[in-house]
Amino acid sequence: MEWIEDELQKLVDRSLNRSLQISSTVFDRQGYVLRGQKTLLDLSSNDYLGLARHPAIADAMAQALLAEGAGSGASRLITGNRPPYSRLEDALAAWQQSEAALVFANGYMANLGVIQALAGRGDVVFSDRLNHASIVDGIGLSRAEHVRYRHNDTEHLRRLLHKHRDARRKLIVTDAVFSMNGDQAPLAELVALKREYGAILMVDEAHSGGVYGARGEGLCHALGLQGGVDVHVGTFSKAFGVYGAYVSGSRTLIRLLVNKARPIIYSTAPPPSVIAGITEALKLVQTECQRRERLAASSRQFRSTLRVAGFQVGPGDSPIVPVIVGDNATALRFSSALESEGIAAVAVRPPTVPEGTARIRFSLSAAHNPDDLADAARRIEQVAVRLGVLAP
Repeated sequence: MEWIEDELQKLVDRSLNRSLQISSTVFDRQGYVLRGQKTLLDLSSNDYLGLARHPAIADAMAQALLAEGAGSGASRLITGNRPPYSRLEDALAAWQQSEAALVFANGYMANLGVIQALAGRGDVVFSDRLNHASIVDGIGLSRAEHVRYRHNDTEHLRRLLHKHRDARRKLIVTDAVFSMNGDQAPLAELVALKREYGAILMVDEAHSGGVYGARGEGLCHALGLQGGVDVHVGTFSKAFGVYGAYVSGSRTLIRLLVNKARPIIYSTAPPPSVIAGITEALKLVQTECQRRERLAASSRQFRSTLRVAGFQVGPGDSPIVPVIVGDNATALRFSSALESEGIAAVAVRPPTVPEGTARIRFSLSAAHNPDDLADAARRIEQVAVRLGVLAP
């Protein structure tokens, strides 16, 4: 096993080594995290609406834990399918204005299960180059041909669709909001292309669900395009503040997934307490619209402040605000210096992002105080000048 030490040293040499750090909740300060003995402004969490510590969600989970026990005990196709699961799926379908929905353990499993159920040998999956790793892995496991198109380049996608126009099945897959860039997919163009070439369109709303739409339905609904999307995937681990994922679409699609999605067939059903938490979170996502409004205002202001300071901030209006610094070592120094200044902002490096595009990925929450964000932006600029990331 000596080769393992060699592999790990290679990661260290390239500033790509990773380690687990313990972060604890700061119960009296929303938007903050405790690391060691230091309280830090948390600019790395995906808790977009600040629901992760909502007392109504915690209470619903506690009650379900006492009533239903710690675990479901089996997969849903055995004896693990409790009544709360179907009630949640009915509520999700109504929220998404779809015929049916299906809950998965997490977003990674949802993407793996859906892609493997829809595509196989002889099929072609067209995937944006910046799609999440779960989409990439799902395509690989499906054994379909994996064709990547340049990021958000619909003309490139059109050429590829034409080249593979005779494939048995064609599946186009994209994130709605890209997790490391914070920009949006050209959904209207993708809907038009899928119709033109008779393809299936699958959209992952992991980072846009709860954030966009009148009731938090996601970017597809916000743009009025939900009717053109065949497979809608979303997660509960981000804006919902809980854990898990769902797929919504036609009843036929959901029936297929129940029969062919391996994560559903071969995984124990999520704990009933988690289902109870999701159910409560779904109500809050739809009714507490002020959280979305507060998040949108903070995102606009934070982006604007960093741009004025001279940072090259990516396009978009999402709460994901990346600052690209280039090399891995600089990104690590930047992150460490920010922590010294009281800010938790993790350096994101390859293979999560392309080589040469290491970055600090700032992630905002409705739980953040605007004054804290303004102060953080000032400190971020000071650290960047000190490290040479920004000119003085």
